Amino acid sequence: MPLLNDIKSARRVLRNIFRSRRNRRAVQEKLAVLTPPAPGTIKIAVYFADTRVNMYQIRQWYAPLAELSKRWPVAIIGRSPGTTLDLWDEAPVPTVYLRKVVDLENFVQQHDIQIVFYVNQNSKNFQMFRYGRMWHVFINHGESDKMYMTTNQFKAYDYSLIAGQAAHDRLTRKLWDFDATRKTIQIGRPQADHFAGELPYTPDERTVVLYAPTWEGDREAASYGSIASHGVTLVDSLLASGAHRVIYRPHPRSGVIDADYRAANERIIAAIAAANAADRTAQHVFDDGPDLGWQLAAADVAITDVSAMVYDRLAVGKPLLVARPQSDLADVDESGYLGACEWLLASDAGDIISIVDRVQHSDEAKASLEYWVTRHFGDTTPGAATARFHAAVEQLAAEWERNEVIHSGDRRQSESDPFGNDEDEDQMPADND
Repeated sequence: MPLLNDIKSARRVLRNIFRSRRNRRAVQEKLAVLTPPAPGTIKIAVYFADTRVNMYQIRQWYAPLAELSKRWPVAIIGRSPGTTLDLWDEAPVPTVYLRKVVDLENFVQQHDIQIVFYVNQNSKNFQMFRYGRMWHVFINHGESDKMYMTTNQFKAYDYSLIAGQAAHDRLTRKLWDFDATRKTIQIGRPQADHFAGELPYTPDERTVVLYAPTWEGDREAASYGSIASHGVTLVDSLLASGAHRVIYRPHPRSGVIDADYRAANERIIAAIAAANAADRTAQHVFDDGPDLGWQLAAADVAITDVSAMVYDRLAVGKPLLVARPQSDLADVDESGYLGACEWLLASDAGDIISIVDRVQHSDEAKASLEYWVTRHFGDTTPGAATARFHAAVEQLAAEWERNEVIHSGDRRQSESDPFGNDEDEDQMPADND
């Protein structure tokens, strides 16, 4: 068995080397015909050093960035060749490929970057952090009560753009010596202003239920995923009712660690295909596409795990259920919305039909939802969050200008790589590119 594992590992390494080289060649071919942003034009950069497996984190910012670019020149910085190829195909703003640290340094020298946005906590963020004449701003890839939302890494940024008062209070409560009032700016959820899209089904009298579970997690404290514990039972029940339409959108990492979790995910996908084959009017949906928004807006009821999807749905202001993690070791912060939400226990998954009906029509559930929507996102009137996002950028830009005047005699200098090497994408985690 150890020998077999070694052989599999060697194959995986070789496969990733070949893939990386193929992607790098494709990038070079693309660079030969692309026109990079003219020197001095980019004022805002979005730094994304991650690989394709985490593309969902940057994708959710496409629409807000496109809107922002109408006023401010924006570019995405890609460090992985595979990711950059996808960004060139998808992103609504320019993407620059900066594989080596020297490429990053040259880009910084060519542009008066005022703000750098970060959507995750990739360790390569520190290769960008060393530049001091710009604001480093964490914008995250969602709002939730997961551990990720109170990591001490928040302290590394000059500012963080957060959803609302709940996030402010959460950071104040969890982090020592962190001035959330000074270091955070509340903007709501600007993505919600763009939750629209063409439906892959024809609306009818069926109740539409979105089931959007997260992955299994890499440790007990983060074992929020419900596919294996709740998912198969609840989806089978909804498919069998004849009165419901299921939109199934699992996390893209579902099953990467746990084989049983992967098998449960595959079983649900197969069940949806079988139900559609048996009844063409059912139009159930397995959704693994890049666009997130129409699912949240279209569903009559949503079922999510403890993840950012809870709060993306909350921003829509429509009924939702949260699958209670089966593991008692899962870290669930019930001091906020999760202390008042509509929990779905694994033991109750078979009764999902009656539970969906109750949360959809309960006046008490509606009143509670309205309170928590306001607490987490403030004003959710269409366009309000986008206006706050743009106001935050204007505020940071004005502060940048003031500091430029104060430090006008300073000289911009290139700094050496704090890691002491010129790491490239061949060192990225296996199977991620």
